[in-house]
Order: sequence, then C-alpha cells, then structure tokens
Amino acid sequence: MHITLQTTRERGVAANPRDGKTEKSMSTVIYPSPIFGPVHSRRLGVSLGINLLPADGKVCTFDCIYCECGFNADRRPSLPLPTREEVARALEARLREMSQRGPAPDVLTFAGNGEPTAHPHFAEIIADTLALRDRYFPEAKVSVLSNATQALRGEVRDALLLVDNNIQKLDTVSPEYIRRVDRPQGHYDVRRVVESLRWFRGHVVVQSIFLGGAYEGFDCDNTGEAYVGPWLDALREIGPRQVMVYTIDRETPARGLRKAAPERLDQIAARVRALGIDCSVSY
Repeated sequence: MHITLQTTRERGVAANPRDGKTEKSMSTVIYPSPIFGPVHSRRLGVSLGINLLPADGKVCTFDCIYCECGFNADRRPSLPLPTREEVARALEARLREMSQRGPAPDVLTFAGNGEPTAHPHFAEIIADTLALRDRYFPEAKVSVLSNATQALRGEVRDALLLVDNNIQKLDTVSPEYIRRVDRPQGHYDVRRVVESLRWFRGHVVVQSIFLGGAYEGFDCDNTGEAYVGPWLDALREIGPRQVMVYTIDRETPARGLRKAAPERLDQIAARVRALGIDCSVSY
C-alpha cells in the first residue's frame, strides 16, 4: 500500500505519534494511529488519514521494497491494533474539531502503517466511518488504499462496495515480479486477485506503481512491454472506473531503485485511456 503525502515527512522528518513532536527518519515513515493529518495527497486532495495499524510499527500482507513505511522486519510493532471503539472516538473528535476550525476534508482515507483491510473489524469500522462522515462532512469521500490481498474475503468486499474510492493495488501480473518486488507475506495468486477486482464491476480504482533500478540482482523496471502489455490485458478484464499510475516519491528502504521517467508514465497512461479507462498520473 502506498499513499503520497506532502508533509514534513518528505524532508525525512516523521511525526512522533506519542507526543506530536518530530523525529528524524532514515528512509521510512510511521504514521500516528488511529488518526493522522489532515495532509495533502497528490491524488486525493485534503485527506484525513485513518490508520488501523499500530502507531509504533508496520503490519502488512506485502513487504514491498519501495514502501515508505520500510521493511516489515525493521518495523515490528509492540502496540496492539486500535480497537473499533478507539477509531470511532478519535475520528469523531477530529471531525468535530475540523468542523469548527477547518479545513474541511476532501476525503477520509484508510491508509497508514500497512494493510487496513487486514484489521479484524474493518467492515464495522467502515460502517462507523460512513456514519460519522455523513454527520460532519457529507460531501467528503471515503477512500481505502489496499494491496488487494484481502479483496476475496466476503466481509471485506461488501465493505469496499460501500466506500466512494475503493483503491486496489495491481503493479503487474507477473508472479516473479510480485514475488521479488511486492513480496506477499503468504499465498498470493495474481489471477485470483484480478478475478476479485473484476467482481467489483467497475466500483474499483486500480493503483499501479512503475519504477526502475534493481534490487538483489533483480531488474525492477516494469515499464517495458513485457510487463505493461499483460497488465493492460488485466485492466481490460477488470474494467476499473479509473487507474492511478504513479512512481516512487521519496527514499525507499531498498537501495538502487529509481523513479520511472515522466514520459514513460505518460505513454503508459495514454494506453490505459485508449482502453476507455480514465487514468491519472503522479510523477
């Protein structure tokens, strides 16, 4: 999972979730829990973040080599997941404050230190969030940024159908690339993931990162035809309402990775649009 947030973290400074101060970070970011921001997202606008993972570490079903939160093994948490009740209380307090002082959020975004849909009460938390959104900022959207590993679970799928922006990751359909770059923490069948995204019948946004460089001897450049062509075929099958194409935006835990060239991202986006699918690009 990846969200690009333009905050002081881009200069290597991370907020301390315990006292609100800042601390130097080498190459990774750990977000406060359960609420952070609001912050500015390249793709979503003024975003109030909802982090369903611990405030002191990372819990994710992927271990992406480009993840802004770092490698899983380096960020093992000691704190528990926030409870459903804790999330609801903290969210209502922040929304009440924003209704009085501003700014109004464009979106309430489930993101943070790992995979939000892995929370055992994800569906109930979505229901709570929608009710609070309707009470305080009915014009705001609710977005979920997910790596799609939990999209096959019935209760997760049903909850994702209720949110405004169901944003699911699909960097490639190459099992080898996924194994070496996204690094699933358990069984992962990309064909089943594509089928699960198709199940949403257009109520899904596909988010895909493109990058260059190498890691542990593996060429991580997925901008060539060998990767892009099959990925486009999967998009045609899924039929998402939008695709978000982006590249790395800050230092990554794996050394040797590079941003994809803007002109290459534009070319990929043009091919997505040629399929009749809206496509945004973030450089």
